Amino acid sequence: MQRVLLFATLLILAAPLHADDDYARSIDEWRAARIESLKKPDGWFSYVGSGIVPAGESTIGSAKGNAIVLATGPARLGTLRLADGIVHFRADPAAAATIDDRPVPGEVVLTTNADGARPTEVHFGKAWFYVVATGDLVGWRLRDPQSQALAAFKGIDRYPTDPSWRIEADWQPYDPPHSIDLVTVINTLQPSDVPGRALFTRDGRQYTLEPVAEDDGRLFFIIADRTSGKETYGAARFLYADPPANGKVVLDFNKAYNPPCALSPHVVCPTAPPGNRLDLRVTAGEKKYVHR
Repeated sequence: MQRVLLFATLLILAAPLHADDDYARSIDEWRAARIESLKKPDGWFSYVGSGIVPAGESTIGSAKGNAIVLATGPARLGTLRLADGIVHFRADPAAAATIDDRPVPGEVVLTTNADGARPTEVHFGKAWFYVVATGDLVGWRLRDPQSQALAAFKGIDRYPTDPSWRIEADWQPYDPPHSIDLVTVINTLQPSDVPGRALFTRDGRQYTLEPVAEDDGRLFFIIADRTSGKETYGAARFLYADPPANGKVVLDFNKAYNPPCALSPHVVCPTAPPGNRLDLRVTAGEKKYVHR
């Protein structure tokens, strides 16, 4: 009888440990997949240049005499002309620039990312550039899959996995959803819809977080906390959650990660809105990325 009781006790003790092991393994797999995605040639570390496209005509290329100087590429890539929010590009004949694997035919209009469109990519060698709409500004981005930042990337420090930071929060939907303006790292505004709020308790205190609605139904949380600017990136960390179910939403802070602008100075991303700046230390997820 004593052996039966001992065996039953061991089973009870082993069950939560096994569950915790499975959870830790799932977080390790998630982190490994994230690191692999960052190592891709077209990942965030491929950005090697960015700037604003001024109104009127600007020469562009790697030579110092250009109005827009690129970190790599031909000395004279061509000419950009911004008029009424539309960007025109004329390639220099010697630049061997291509769009969709074809030589650039005379002057072309470059599509930005406005309204979810795919920006036109102008390729030269292994690098490429394109233009983006950021609020009322038009900017340019340069990407190189052989960038020094990508070659130097060895990983991101993180807090140890802690199952207590996987929190089942109460979900309160807004009807209708709220609209807010997220402030980006360059002080432009990014209008966004907030479908509701998540309420959770930590160490006896209640906190709320408001997400941005994603097209696929997931909830996108832009958060800051008492570690921000010290152990973690100051502007924000990002966290995704599955759609709410039965009035609940799971916030897994072990999956809180650095936004792209923490990895590259050539990327614009939103900062945490005032209501998502938590008055507690979230010691889970990724720490501040150290550029080597």
